Amino acid sequence: MNETGFGIAVVGAGMASAPHLAGLLDLQDRVSVRHVVARSAERADAFASRLPHARVTLDLDTALNDENVNGVLLLTPPNTHLELGARIAAAGKHLLVEKPIDVTTSRARELVACCEQHGIVAAAVLQHRTRDASRKLRQLLDARALGAIHSASVAVPWWRPQSYYDEPGRGTLARDGGGVLMTQAIHTLDLFLWLVGLPDEVFAYAVTSPAHRMECEDTVAGVMRYRSGCVASLHASTAIYPGFPERIEISGSKGSATLGGGKLSVQYMDGSALEEGETASLGSGADPMAFSHHAHRAVMSSFVDAATRGVEPVASLRSALDVHVLIDALIASSAARQPMPVNPGSPS
Repeated sequence: MNETGFGIAVVGAGMASAPHLAGLLDLQDRVSVRHVVARSAERADAFASRLPHARVTLDLDTALNDENVNGVLLLTPPNTHLELGARIAAAGKHLLVEKPIDVTTSRARELVACCEQHGIVAAAVLQHRTRDASRKLRQLLDARALGAIHSASVAVPWWRPQSYYDEPGRGTLARDGGGVLMTQAIHTLDLFLWLVGLPDEVFAYAVTSPAHRMECEDTVAGVMRYRSGCVASLHASTAIYPGFPERIEISGSKGSATLGGGKLSVQYMDGSALEEGETASLGSGADPMAFSHHAHRAVMSSFVDAATRGVEPVASLRSALDVHVLIDALIASSAARQPMPVNPGSPS
C-alpha cells in the first residue's frame, strides 16, 4: 500500500457508480482512489472531482502501470468484464467487479480461473450478503436454529418503466446477459443461495410480459427442489408496479424466518421471536438507484481486508458463480418446458 492507504483505480463511471463513490468517500481513511478510467471524460471528471488523489484517464494501462494502485473496482457493462478483468489480473491488481461476473457462465468461469491463476483477490459486488439482517440469518441457519429446512421462497416484485429498457443495451443478451434474473434479481437470488445453497433441480417459466418491449425476460416463476426434500418457490419480475421489497422466507422444523427489504423476523415454535435490521428501499421501483450506499461500502471494506489481511472476501468471485449456474438452469428449464438439473460443475 502507499502512504495514503490501499490504492484503487475505478474503471467505469456510469449510473451504477454512484453508491460506489459514496462508499469510497466514507472509506477515505483506508482507501485512496488513484485513477478514474472511463470512456467519457465528462463522467470521469465528475466522479474524480470529489476524490483528492484521483487522476482521470481514458487509458486503462495508465492505471495498471501505477505501482500505487493495489486493486481495481470494475464498473463497466457486463460484456466487458472478462477482457478487462483478465488485463487487470495479469497486471497483478486485485479485482472487485460489479455483478454479473460476465454475460455467460462460461465467460464468468474464465475470468474466475484467470484471477486464480494470477493469485489475486477477486470479489463481486453482491452487497446483500453484507447486511446485518442477512448475516444474522446466515448465523442462525449455520447453527440450525430453525431446524431442518423443509420449504422456502424468494420473491423480487420490482418495477422498471419502459424508458429504463429503452436505454441502449438494457435487457439484452449481448450487453447484460439477460433480463430480470441477471440484472435485478441476481442480488436476492445470490443471497438466497448464500443462505440455503444450490438446489438440485428447477422448473421455471421465463417470459416477457406485456409491460415491456425488450429482448429478454422481465418475469420468471418457478420452483426449486433440494436433495433434502426442501422445495422452494421463486418469483422475480420488473413488471409489478410500483415495485415492492424483495422477500425471502425459510421454514424449518423449529421455526420460520422472513427477510424482507433488509429486515429479519424470526418466529420460533417455542413462542420466542427475534428481529434484526430495518425495512429499507433497495431500488425496487422506477429509480434503480434509490437505496443506501452502506452495503456497497461494506463490500469494498471486505475487499480491502481480503487484499491486505488475507481474509476471505464477503463475496468471492468463485462463490458468485453459483447464482450464474442457477440462472442458467432457470432459463434452460423455461426454454425446454421441463425440469432442469442444477449442475455447478457443468460448462455453460
